[in-house]
Amino acid sequence: MNRIYKFEKISDLLSCAGQPTEDQLKQLAGEEYQLIVNLGLSDTKYALPNEAVLVEKLGMDYLHIPVIFESPQLSELADFIAYMNHHTDKKVMVHCAANYRASAFTGLFLFSKAQLTEEEMHHFIEDVWQPNTVWQAFIKESTKLIRGN
Repeated sequence: MNRIYKFEKISDLLSCAGQPTEDQLKQLAGEEYQLIVNLGLSDTKYALPNEAVLVEKLGMDYLHIPVIFESPQLSELADFIAYMNHHTDKKVMVHCAANYRASAFTGLFLFSKAQLTEEEMHHFIEDVWQPNTVWQAFIKESTKLIRGN
């Protein structure tokens, strides 16, 4: 496959990455991905115009949760986790512009499912990028909520 920017295969059913191109979405469909989750904004230079239409034409489901990079919200993460929990049997690719939002949300989802320890979740995210202070605070608050304290 023509590598998607910062593509990370987590399991046979879950991957995360930066923004795929139209050709890369076609490749994902060919690899039997069933769901594309976009955490990026649709009005940036990195966005793929009409991504939802393209994904659906390729026979995959599409979910867009636009997360403002400078202001991630716990409600957005809650929506993401709830959606992912309802689609655990599907082959999913989560993306944003550069796999920053996607790796953070995916890592937190895996932590919420006890598939990663807190330390493993931090390593997973930091293998992709070094979260800034906004994201460090968001990850810390999210982790507390997931743990229930």
